[in-house]
Amino acid sequence: MLDVDSQKPPKGKWSTPPFDPRFPNQNQTRNCYQNFLDYHRCVKRMSRRGKSAQPCEYYFRVFHSLCPRSWVQRWTEQIQEGTFAGKI
Repeated sequence: MLDVDSQKPPKGKWSTPPFDPRFPNQNQTRNCYQNFLDYHRCVKRMSRRGKSAQPCEYYFRVFHSLCPRSWVQRWTEQIQEGTFAGKI
């Protein structure tokens, strides 16, 4: 689920994430974290159903646009080690 190739950004046009009314403030930390969780939940759900994870690409693009790489790397390592605090 967390191989290196799946963590590369998808090819194509990159744009700024659209406004999300759940996160109206300037600080987008929660938005970053929520989209990281949503992406991994989506991938997990799609793999359970035996379907393509392509619909999860939206979350991937948003969290890669908003989150610092160091956070994403740390969270990914924590998921692999089984110490990640979020519920995926």
